[in-house]
Amino acid sequence: MEPLSWIFDDSPIDDPFGYGERAVQFLRVLKHPKSSLPGRAFQLDPWQERIVRKIYGPCHPENQWDENGLVIARKGERIAKTVAVMLPRGNRKTALGAALALLHTIGPEAIAGGQNKVAAADRKQARIAYDEALDIINATVEQTSRKRLELIDSENHIGNRLKRASFQAMSSDGRVAHGYTPYFALLDEIHAWPKRDLYEAIKSGLVKIPNSLLMVISTAGRGQQNLAWEFFDYARKVQRGEVEDPSTLPILFETPVDADWQDESVWLKVNPGLRYGYPDIIGMRKNAREAREQPSERATFQQLNLNMWLNASANPFVDMPIYDEGAFPVELQELEHKPCWLGVDLSSNNDLTCVVAAWKDGDGYIVYPWFFCPEDNLEAREQRDKVPYVQWAKDEYIIPTPGNVVDFRHVEDHIRELCATYDVREIAFDPHLARNMLNNLLDEGFPAVEMRQGWITMAPAVKELERAILGRRFRHGGHPVLRWNFENILVETDKAGNKAFHKGKSRERIDGAVAAAMAVARAAAGESNVSSYDTFDGNIEEWAFA
Repeated sequence: MEPLSWIFDDSPIDDPFGYGERAVQFLRVLKHPKSSLPGRAFQLDPWQERIVRKIYGPCHPENQWDENGLVIARKGERIAKTVAVMLPRGNRKTALGAALALLHTIGPEAIAGGQNKVAAADRKQARIAYDEALDIINATVEQTSRKRLELIDSENHIGNRLKRASFQAMSSDGRVAHGYTPYFALLDEIHAWPKRDLYEAIKSGLVKIPNSLLMVISTAGRGQQNLAWEFFDYARKVQRGEVEDPSTLPILFETPVDADWQDESVWLKVNPGLRYGYPDIIGMRKNAREAREQPSERATFQQLNLNMWLNASANPFVDMPIYDEGAFPVELQELEHKPCWLGVDLSSNNDLTCVVAAWKDGDGYIVYPWFFCPEDNLEAREQRDKVPYVQWAKDEYIIPTPGNVVDFRHVEDHIRELCATYDVREIAFDPHLARNMLNNLLDEGFPAVEMRQGWITMAPAVKELERAILGRRFRHGGHPVLRWNFENILVETDKAGNKAFHKGKSRERIDGAVAAAMAVARAAAGESNVSSYDTFDGNIEEWAFA
């Protein structure tokens, strides 16, 4: 059975206390100034109504306690505590979210003193949610009844004077106070949130009062090292039955990355509003034609119109699902006596420093990375790069070094430790930043070699790395920082078909992928006694004298 079949069939939805029906009736009383229905009635289509009933109808029939006498369920409280909704652009997410916020502010779900928050990525997006709710109020509430409301436009605030309940729109890009006690929180488009502070403040505040509700509505995002992916991936696991959590309600309209994005039946499946006139099918067809002719527009159409969760890079080195097939555990102790090659990519001020070890594994490779990052600015880097550096450090995926820049002495000592532990045959450095370290290690008898990161050297390294990954002969243990680096790669190809790595945005790191290519190339050359220069396919004069 399709996981969302309940939205479109007539199967019964539990509603023992009538709260689902009550919510639907409230939404039907609302009006919207842009509605084309008689009397400007708020358009609540059948698929939306089913979602509302599924959120508010199922409740705990009785009180329940655990073996310690602590309450685990209260009679009449909603079973759903977290609602995860993924919908493509144009399916009226904001209007439905604003209506539900009003349900908790001036409707039957309002409680005395209840704080209701609608949060978005920035002030402009937050204002859209507030204006949507305000438009509904202006179209619905008679002028004589406005005295019951408190409207503070400068604060994006709507208040219910009788119950002292309030609605406020806010953004994730401002300063965050941790004193929130929300009763209802709607988080809009979290794939675009620049940081996670507000999410954490709201989520921790929701546990302060019973029967609170978190609703997250978003289009698909990009990449996996971000808040949106973490949130929706948990919802996917609940939807697939891998995690048992009845308090999470997954409503995920998304298109698999291998689906035919030009097939209009795929559009219909993932855009439930299409049958009711939104988004505009003519406009979608126009966008699809442009996407066919302009590859730069294709990813945008797939992500925003079809809810296809894409790689961080629009032109990835390899498809990440293929890369992920190599996430077998790496047992380092079993590799101690096998020949090993190290690739080292030292950082400038903003990049990561990485040492990657590579071992031959049949006609493929096993790799393991060690990442280094300055301890003093982990949190600042997390805000800038939008990945969880602090948690990675706690989980030992990153080695923090003292100070605000990477301490190369610490990296050098770590390389010595690796050489003492493993059968290291070569340590490959780009001499650009590594001249001192390379000379120090050479003076001590370590097998350090130069490997410049130019086309002549890196093109065959990239080719061998690509061969291993596409051939499912690249085991990496699922290391999250290394995965993020591979996901960020943009590929530049010369007219001879040679490929080189470069990163897109300045915040996107590829250092681990570069070090992995270096280590794999040296391992390949070490086994075959062939220099990486021998396999370069390009025109040497073109690159030497360009």
